[in-house]
Formats: sequence, structure tokens, C-alpha cells
Amino acid sequence: MRSATGPGLLFVLVCAMGAGPMMNYGISATSTLIMADLGISEAQFGLLAATCFAGAALSSMSLGRLSDRISSRTQLLIIFGGTALALGLMAVSGNYLWLLAAVLLSGPAQAISNPTTNRIISHDVEPGKRPGWMGIKQSGVQASQLFSSLFFPAAALIAGWRGAAVGAALVLGLLLAYAWHRLPAEPRRRTTTAAAPTNRRFPAPVWLLAAFALFSGAGMQATNVYLPLFAQREIGFTLLMGGATAAAAGVVGVASRVLWGRRMAAGVRASTLLLLLAAGAVCGAVLLLVAGQSGAQGWLWAGVVFHGASALGVNVVVMAGVLREVPKERVGAASGAVSLGMYTGFALGPLAMGVLLEASGGFLAGWLCIGAAYLVCAGIGLAYRVRDGRARSAVARGSGGKVPGK
Repeated sequence: MRSATGPGLLFVLVCAMGAGPMMNYGISATSTLIMADLGISEAQFGLLAATCFAGAALSSMSLGRLSDRISSRTQLLIIFGGTALALGLMAVSGNYLWLLAAVLLSGPAQAISNPTTNRIISHDVEPGKRPGWMGIKQSGVQASQLFSSLFFPAAALIAGWRGAAVGAALVLGLLLAYAWHRLPAEPRRRTTTAAAPTNRRFPAPVWLLAAFALFSGAGMQATNVYLPLFAQREIGFTLLMGGATAAAAGVVGVASRVLWGRRMAAGVRASTLLLLLAAGAVCGAVLLLVAGQSGAQGWLWAGVVFHGASALGVNVVVMAGVLREVPKERVGAASGAVSLGMYTGFALGPLAMGVLLEASGGFLAGWLCIGAAYLVCAGIGLAYRVRDGRARSAVARGSGGKVPGK
């Protein structure tokens, strides 16, 4: 290991995970203001998130491989600097097309965040502590959701949604300065040796994790993007209260990701956790559907809690699973493959939700589709568990001993 790990490095990892999605969460939290100012429809609003995540999906494989070769500081510059630049473009965007360009620019910054942070953990953190660190650093995404859902509406009331974007960009600049000085020095990599393993195929479990990330990502991001708008239109919440629903989901999501990371560190199999998360996500979608049909705030808040505890906890289990499936020299590339599935889902979910909302005039069809996506996740989780069980049995027969949890 290059240096001793500590709270400072863990904070950098949390911030690196939270920087990329900050713009999307901010756009979601100020959705009504942006839609009214630019005169865009629900489907056009959904296309914003879809464009961002399409950019992330298209760049995830190449950036995943690149993360195994370039320095961690360079990667942090892509994450923090890229997102700050996108927020700056958002602030000066005078029309919908400019805003589309801004969200597209933020895509690669999100795409490289998992490979970067996973690679740092695989190189710098003791194996027994890695799942716990994964849970905490993945909670950075929900910490960003919490921050953005509170910061953007409040700042927008003072300086407009463009002023809020400028303020968020300044915050990212400060975080980049801290991360740049806090990250430990690393030895120069030899690209000739690093390039060799990238041509090897990934094991089948990596692709199962990618498939799970795809369908869960579609449901999760569609909910994240439209939750504040849903709360305002269907339940009658104000702008600030609509943002508070996303913030509450973020709070629960932070706790859930830490919890699921600790459960993996304790030896619980990833397949077991994925099945539990799929079941909880289905419950969350059903509760939000009921909230929309009844107009009751209680069902809404219950759905928010289930969404935060289940759908928002998937990523830590999936990414911790990647660390167990591949050697550390391939963590970046494998993380990029799983991120491809995740960001493809992130792109498709909000786009589909926006189209369904505009076509039907309500959220019912959207919640039904989200629930169906989570049911597919349950099927993938079962397939992963079957393959996991076979692999464990084969290892146990060969070693004559116990096989650790997966």
C-alpha cells in the first residue's frame, strides 16, 4: 500500500462519488423553475437526465480502462473539474439546447467516479476493510442528493437556478483543492504491463452485476429525477418540500449504503443482499404508486424511505461484488463494465418516465414500469445466486474447507 488510510482519504472518496451527480440532483430539485423558465415539457425534462447518463454510459468502458493507467489526481481533476465546468455551462445556458450540452458534459465525470474510487480502495485499503469503505464512499452519492436537494432550491430562491449552479461549482472547486493535497502520492505506472490484462474477458458474474445495475439504475434514477415533481404535482408540496423528499431519500440512502457495506464486510453474500434490495425496491414503487392515487402524504414518505433503503443501496453491493470477482489490476476496467449497465439504466429510466408522464398525464404508468424493472432485478439476483452457489460448491469440493461469503 502506498500509505496509511484514514478519515481524510475516505472523505475524498465520498466527495469524489458525490461530485458527479450533483448537477443532476440540482436540476431535479429545481425542476419546476427550469421547466417554467425554459418552457420545456416533461419529456424534454426527462431527456436532460437521459443525455447526461447516455454520455456516462458511452464513456464508462474507456474511462474504466483508463483509470487503471493514469494517476488518481488526474482522475479527480476529471471528476471535480468536469462537473464544475458543466455547472458553469448550466449557469450561462440561455436555452434548452445549451442545458443539454451542459448535462452531456457532466456524464464522463460521473462515469469515472466508480472506477477511480474502487481502484483507490483496492490498492490502499486492507481487504477486510474494503466492503465497509465501499459502503461509506458509495454513500457520497446520497450525500450529494441530500446536499443538492437542500442547497439548490434554497439558493434558487435567492439567486435563481443559474445562481445555484454557480454556487455548487464553487463548492466543487474547494473540494478539488482539498482532495488534490490529501490524496497520497503513488508510484508511476508502467503502461506496458497495465495494458496486457484488459483484453481478457470478464467473468460471467461481472455481467450479471452489470445487468442488475442496468434495471435497478433505470428505476432508481427515474424516481430520483421525478420525485420532487411528483410530490409537488400529485401531493401538493411546495418547491422546498418537494426538494425535501429527495433530501430525505438521500439521508436514508446514506445510512443504507453504510449498512449494506457493513453486512458484506460481515460475510453476507452479495446475492442475498441483492434479492433483499430488489424486494424492497418493488415495495417502494408500490407505495409511491399508492401515494399518487390517494394523494396521502404518509404513503409518499413511506415510499421515500423504502426507495432510499433499497434502490439507493444497490450500488454499494454491486461494486463491492466487483472487487470480489476480479483482481485489483482489473478493478477499474470491470467497474467500467458494470458502470456501463448502470448509466445505461440511468439514461433510459428518466427518459421513459418523462415520455409516459407526458403521454398519460399522470405518474401511474411510470410507477408500474419502475416496479416491473425491479422485478427483473429479482430474477437477475436469483440467477446470480445460483451461479454463486455453484462456484462456492466447486471451491468447497476442491479445498475441502469453508468458502467465504460472496
